[in-house]
Amino acid sequence: MPTRSRAATYARRRKRRMAKVDHDLTDDQWTSLQLAWGGCAYCGADAVPLQKDCMLPISRGGRYTLTNVVPACGSCNASKCNIEVTTWMRRKKLDERGFLVRQAEIMATFG
Repeated sequence: MPTRSRAATYARRRKRRMAKVDHDLTDDQWTSLQLAWGGCAYCGADAVPLQKDCMLPISRGGRYTLTNVVPACGSCNASKCNIEVTTWMRRKKLDERGFLVRQAEIMATFG
């Protein structure tokens, strides 16, 4: 009998969602993104391990692509959960404009 815990249910749903879309972020692109941002894209933390965070969450149709992924510290990534990035930044009173300008500048360097 399958496990019915919330975590197990969520994990099964996430696995199905992930399998339905193409993710084209390469390891080299991820490394370049981390270097370009120089830390967490949201709070700037730089002495912590960074995680791939989808600005448009996978649960809302996003995927792991160069234009949708930013490096995030565990705290920001967990706090953001599956909320769209600008909504979450407004709620947390983070510099939404600064983030969007920086994201555009970084994407311009990738051509």
